Amino acid sequence: MIQIRRATAADGAALWAIIEPIVRAGETYALPRDMAREEALAYWLGRDRHTFVAEAEGRVLGTYYLRANQAGGGGHVANCGYMTAQDAGGRGVARAMCAHSIDQARAEGYRAIQFNCVVSTNVRAVGLWQKMGFEIVGRLPGAFRHPTAGDVDALVMFQTL
Repeated sequence: MIQIRRATAADGAALWAIIEPIVRAGETYALPRDMAREEALAYWLGRDRHTFVAEAEGRVLGTYYLRANQAGGGGHVANCGYMTAQDAGGRGVARAMCAHSIDQARAEGYRAIQFNCVVSTNVRAVGLWQKMGFEIVGRLPGAFRHPTAGDVDALVMFQTL
């Protein structure tokens, strides 16, 4: 069974084991592919966000953060980022994290969640987010430079809570 809890500084090694291959692949996040460990952890665990880990059988299988998408007048809309360990795909980790993030966003008083840059070639994520109630509300043509597919569209996805 997947359990979700707040991440702590002690999770650094487990988080990096998930984050590094995703950042290095450059296929789903608009982050520098050569991002250093300290920089990546500072980004993922930033003071402007709440970071969580998904565990099963004592092992961290995924992580997500929740933060305000914008400041001021946009502060009522949340933004999230999710990463799942490469060997944990198909086990319901992303679904569990998404469900948890929706509940957490509601509990924190957010009125919606917006994903700003869902890479269109990440079809598993796009499909899952749609099943979880997110709609594609915008398409940014060629806005993501994929390392093998070239310039691909980025999607803006949204769900009112």
